[in-house]
Amino acid sequence: MNKERRKKLQEAITKLDEARSIIETVRDEEQEAFDNMPESFQYAERGHKMDEAIGSMTDVADDLESAVENLNEVCE
Repeated sequence: MNKERRKKLQEAITKLDEARSIIETVRDEEQEAFDNMPESFQYAERGHKMDEAIGSMTDVADDLESAVENLNEVCE
């Protein structure tokens, strides 16, 4: 891979890392909000939706981390 294409991939890696960081921040904020809800609300529909969203954000953040790791290997 030439220097120019490697540089483009490094830019993509940086952006993916930034996106992962934003998602993790939002997930952590949502988790804190969920944890601070009364238990009766946690088990209600809204609580279930929040819990599902937290799980989905965790999955996406993990996928982005894997993508960054894979791209780093490609750049080596």
